[in-house]
Amino acid sequence: MELLTTDICDAHEDKVRVVEPMFVSYGGKQAFHGRIATLKLFEDNSLVRKAVESPGAGRVLVIDGGGSLRRALVGDQLAALAMKNDWAGIVVYGCIRDSRAIGDMDIGVFALDTHPMKTVKKNVGEADIPVSFGGVSFVSDEWLYADEDGLVVSSTELTLDKS
Repeated sequence: MELLTTDICDAHEDKVRVVEPMFVSYGGKQAFHGRIATLKLFEDNSLVRKAVESPGAGRVLVIDGGGSLRRALVGDQLAALAMKNDWAGIVVYGCIRDSRAIGDMDIGVFALDTHPMKTVKKNVGEADIPVSFGGVSFVSDEWLYADEDGLVVSSTELTLDKS
């Protein structure tokens, strides 16, 4: 059963945090959800590669790139690795590149925009710490639900009554 953000908000308004509308969907999968894994970094995607090389187990990688519009934190190679390793999706508070190729992949990818420039590689950043943007805090092991209508976060897994 697909979990739509509108239905989740209707059924669980008191349990969700709604991210401000700022993201564009670039992935081939328009709707996705899963447990959150976080990264905080700036114009360096070294930790992104390390994360997507590991088993995703249906999780969503939330990358706080500081909102930078000067470098792309995810490209087609990293998106393909994420898809191969069972990540449900990636949310980038920053830019991606290779958007046409990513649009053909069966993975959800949300970002602020696109940029053709790759990042620097300094291995600088932090993993699995709370990050905040779009009026919401994202905490590892909480849940993110995303689709064409937006992104919502919950501290617990949500379900919808099938009746």
